[in-house]
Amino acid sequence: MNNCMTFDEFEIDPRCLHVLNQQNITEPTPVQEQAIPLALTGKDLVAVAQTGTGKTLAFALPSLTRLAQGKIKRNLMLVLLPTRELCTQVHEVINTLGKAMHIKAVPIYGGVSIDKQAKQLQEGMTVIVATPGRLIDQMGRRNVKFDELEILVLDEADRMLDMGFLPDIQRILRKLPSSRQTLMFSATFPNEISRMAERMMHEPERVSVGAIAKPVDTVRQLLYPVRAEDKTALLTKIMDEEDISSALIFLRTKSRTERLANTLRKKKYNIAQIHGDRSQGQRQQALDGFKNGKYNVLVATDVASRGLDIDGVSHVFNYDIPPNPDDYIHRIGRTARAKAEGDAITFVSPTEYKELESIERALAHNIPREEWEKAPRVLSLYHPPGKKKAGERQRRQRPSPRRRRRLL
Repeated sequence: MNNCMTFDEFEIDPRCLHVLNQQNITEPTPVQEQAIPLALTGKDLVAVAQTGTGKTLAFALPSLTRLAQGKIKRNLMLVLLPTRELCTQVHEVINTLGKAMHIKAVPIYGGVSIDKQAKQLQEGMTVIVATPGRLIDQMGRRNVKFDELEILVLDEADRMLDMGFLPDIQRILRKLPSSRQTLMFSATFPNEISRMAERMMHEPERVSVGAIAKPVDTVRQLLYPVRAEDKTALLTKIMDEEDISSALIFLRTKSRTERLANTLRKKKYNIAQIHGDRSQGQRQQALDGFKNGKYNVLVATDVASRGLDIDGVSHVFNYDIPPNPDDYIHRIGRTARAKAEGDAITFVSPTEYKELESIERALAHNIPREEWEKAPRVLSLYHPPGKKKAGERQRRQRPSPRRRRRLL
């Protein structure tokens, strides 16, 4: 593909092009360059590309162009996503483009009034951007039908089709016309999920862009061996001594997220928090405050790890090491965006050596370790050829210019 091509070279609706020009968006990203021409033909498509590469425009532009070529009716396009935040973000993009074409879109997700959403659906919306659970609720109340659906989009398809979401997806699919176009976009696409996806599609084309499921080179990864009871003290020590302009701290559970946020707040850190028990208003307020600088630290579960467009994050802390490599990649992908640099710091306790091995095996290298006074011995069962034996600490390979002294 020609790296210098522009959106004008695609057969995109001129009204969409006008909106892009107003936003000074002229050149497509690699995934947009490959996916848009295929999607415009009406073919089914699986597109795999790293997060932050512009997947939303890659399906929104061709889909809205195709819809505008026919009669604008209700419920012609359905976009399914795993989280409320992604729902809001994708709806904003589609709504901005759609307004110029008299195409209305509505976000459907939990945590807000189901009756208000039902009223919007009954008024007639062409594009539905939804999380599966709330959409099933609306379908059960007979507030939305998809008899004339033309386009289905599964965004973040790897998460949407894992065992947690698959039953809901299958339930929704049974209510959709088989003649639809299906577009799947994801940062990762393991073989077993790919096989499931293809059973839902008609001879799909496949687009893969760049190195999939690998962190960008500008992320400096670092591992701290630490006992569980020492994590908070270590975190605050690093935060006090590092030049941290904006930090994301990830934990596994809602209760742990709540406790850590309260602890850090008492220590006078400027904290916001996001997890599944927070209302949609609280989650959006926290996210907006983090984006605009009102808060410089966001404590979150993995609800904030995928697809969210947050620039300027200098540090990502894995307070709890993620259970699998995909979640690790998505978490640390929140920093070093748009060619910036960033630090990804992971805490690992002695009992978490299996999670560490899984992540290091996927990365094909050991994450450099930081020695500090209370560091316990943590086995590293992944041993690349030519490296030190398992269990030996690996020193940092590329020291951060922001880190002025070791934590001794």
